[in-house]
Amino acid sequence: MSRSKAHAQSNASGRARASGYRALLATASLALLSAEVCAAPPAPANLPDKDQPADTAKASGKFEPFKSESKTSTGSVAIGGQTIAYQAVAGTLIVHPKGWDDVPRDPRSDKEEASLSPGAEGDGHNPTAEASMFYVAYFKNSAGPSRPLTFLYNGGPGSSTMWLHMGAFGPRRIVTSTDAHTPAAPYSLVNNASSLLDASDLVFIDAPGTGFSRIAGKDKEKAFYGIDPDAYAFAEFISQFLTKYGRWNSPKYLFGESYGTPRSAVLINQLEAERSVDFNGVILLSQILSFDLSPDRPTSNPGIDVPYETVLPTYAATAWYHHKLAGDHPDLAAFLAEVEQFAMGDYARALAAGSDLPPAERTAIAQKLHDYTGLPVEYILKADLRIDGGEFRQTLQAAEDMTTGRLDTRFSGPDIDPLSQRANYDPQSSALSSAYVSAFNDYARRELHWSPDEAFKPSIGIFRTWNFGHAQPGQTPPIPSGMAANVLPDLANAMKINPTLKVQLNAGYFDLATPFYQGVYEMHHLPMPVKLQSNIEYQFYDSGHMVYAKDASLRALHDNVAAFIRRTSKESPAGSGGAPGL
Repeated sequence: MSRSKAHAQSNASGRARASGYRALLATASLALLSAEVCAAPPAPANLPDKDQPADTAKASGKFEPFKSESKTSTGSVAIGGQTIAYQAVAGTLIVHPKGWDDVPRDPRSDKEEASLSPGAEGDGHNPTAEASMFYVAYFKNSAGPSRPLTFLYNGGPGSSTMWLHMGAFGPRRIVTSTDAHTPAAPYSLVNNASSLLDASDLVFIDAPGTGFSRIAGKDKEKAFYGIDPDAYAFAEFISQFLTKYGRWNSPKYLFGESYGTPRSAVLINQLEAERSVDFNGVILLSQILSFDLSPDRPTSNPGIDVPYETVLPTYAATAWYHHKLAGDHPDLAAFLAEVEQFAMGDYARALAAGSDLPPAERTAIAQKLHDYTGLPVEYILKADLRIDGGEFRQTLQAAEDMTTGRLDTRFSGPDIDPLSQRANYDPQSSALSSAYVSAFNDYARRELHWSPDEAFKPSIGIFRTWNFGHAQPGQTPPIPSGMAANVLPDLANAMKINPTLKVQLNAGYFDLATPFYQGVYEMHHLPMPVKLQSNIEYQFYDSGHMVYAKDASLRALHDNVAAFIRRTSKESPAGSGGAPGL
């Protein structure tokens, strides 16, 4: 259900541009997914042959911890009354960090240079760090290279892509409870009638170090665990994939969820500005592009009040769902539009007044917040009208000794510590994780025939050590890691240099990790000409961070994304002519 008009109030408040804290974001799906596939050309020369003997590296004396591999299988999926036969390829591509040179070097010259520069590493001073990036690609049978191709990934940072793969768009889907803890195994893996294979070929990618992906070499964490090196690795992967499978001329899309959305913003700018590879569309699910807007702990950033304003509609939706509001609100969308107007109007002005806000107005605002959130007026006043996400989740259902979910506030679980100021865990993550981990492990080994003895890493704990330093377009040096990252300029730059690029924002009303209205606010504050705003569309769902955790929302998500791909893959630029002169 599209509600972009209802969100026009988002530009009523100033931007959050301050620095000083790194927003906390859970590493969930965030937390927060044998024959040749097609007439593919030979693998590029810098890719190791999958049939290369294991002792080649030893014989050559080079550090080569990984080699490109693949396993091919076949299957079919029923979508919208049609059966689609496909080939699945589970494989790895070897990716090097920025600064790696694939031109062969003269070993004698290298030795001479090494004697003059003892600190140099690797052959020809190449960094030795490298990543083996795991993917599962699905190709519709008898479809040519002009078929759309979508690259999908979850976020974290530190999350594998099993969530989008097994919960949203792969040909098989795990069945889970709608808003409660899914009982233990055995789990049900069923035909996914909402798979995107009816609209596009699909490539699910595990970030370096997650899932079946691995990293190795000197300073490997530094080489891949950060905003910019992570996006570079994905750009390298995509470039290699397009070559390996002959898909350079396919309509191309990025689909990122949670931290996958800032990855998409940086990645699309790298692809278009640095590699001259235009994409047809970027699809964002559960967006956060400016970490200053995170509702997790804005109390660490006093003076920046926009996070309290943009999260208020999510508080209202959550209180509505759990029956904590007085009165009747039969139309959720209309109710939330009312809350948005208050949030960016009277509430924003009250917070901007700070200590100058008169006592009577403070009380009136607190009463209105109670009406929209169900929290006690006394609690709201004691919190100085500012309640962060963890406090809200701990307090909303305190009378029942229940903690409200973060990734999906429809979920609830028993309090870990009833006296805690903030919630200690996320009931939604606990409710679904076992089903996804078990289902993907079984599916990958039984149906995809991938490495039975290799461990699958659903997530890795790298958020606190992740390098959030980022060089925005045209900026030198990068913003330091201790500052709150903001990649709005990256997406805006990509849309400016490719004014035909289309963007779709998908968000759930019950997402308290990346609130839906926060995404709207970010889009309305992209630093680009206003006319490019028409390239952005908005879709909202009665679900949470993982929109697809609710069956009806999954069907709607499929329909919206499939329509977006079909529409944007058929458009042609106005006019005609050859390549520009060089």
